[in-house]
Amino acid sequence: MKLVVLTGGIASGKSAVCATLAEMGVPIIDADRIAREVVEPGRDAHREIVEAFGEAVLRPDGQVDREKLGKIIFSDPERRALLERITHPRIGVRIAERVAEHAAGGAQAVVLDIPLYLENLERGSGAPLPADAILVVHVDPETQLRRLMARDDLSRPEALARIEAQLPLDEKAGMADYVIDNSGEPGETARQARSVWERVTGGDGDEKALEGQQGGSR
Repeated sequence: MKLVVLTGGIASGKSAVCATLAEMGVPIIDADRIAREVVEPGRDAHREIVEAFGEAVLRPDGQVDREKLGKIIFSDPERRALLERITHPRIGVRIAERVAEHAAGGAQAVVLDIPLYLENLERGSGAPLPADAILVVHVDPETQLRRLMARDDLSRPEALARIEAQLPLDEKAGMADYVIDNSGEPGETARQARSVWERVTGGDGDEKALEGQQGGSR
C-alpha cells in the first residue's frame, strides 16, 4: 500500500485538495483531527497540557481551547516545542493504527494529511511513517496571508507569526515529489489534484497539467 503525505502551509488549501481526493474515494487520514482526539478530556495528553499551560487554556466544557493555546505557542517557540513533545508521539501512534486499518481493508493507497510533516523531518524529530510520495499544496505568500487573516479573523502580525512558525512554502515545494498550485480558481486546483493523484497511483494522468508540478528531490 502506498502512503502519500499531503502537506503545505497554514491556509494553503490542503482541505480543498483533500475534499477532491475524498470525492474520488481516496482514504484520508487527517492528522489535525487526530490531534483534536488525543487531547480530549480524560486523555493523558489533556492532563499534561493542563499541567504545562494551566487551566486558562481550557474552555468551560473542559476541552482544550485551541485559539487560546495557539496564541501562546505561536509567539513562543519553546512553548510550541513543549506542546509538540506532548502531542506528536501520540498522534503518530494513532496515525499508524489508522494506516494499519486501511491496509487490512485492502486499500491500495492512503493519504496522510499532515501539516507539519516536513517541519518534523527538518528538525530531526522524524515522522509517523515514511512516505512513498510527498504532495505539497502551494500558494504565493500574499495569498496565504490574506486567506489566513480572513479565515481565522487574525491581524496581520498574528497571521504572520503563524505562517513564520512553519517552513516557507517555497522551501516545502522544493522538498516535494509533486506540487499542487492553489493560487487560482477552485476548479483548477481540483483538476490538478485529480491529475497528480493519477500520476502518484500509476495512471497516465493529465501530462499538460503536470508540467512544472514536480518538486525537487528530498
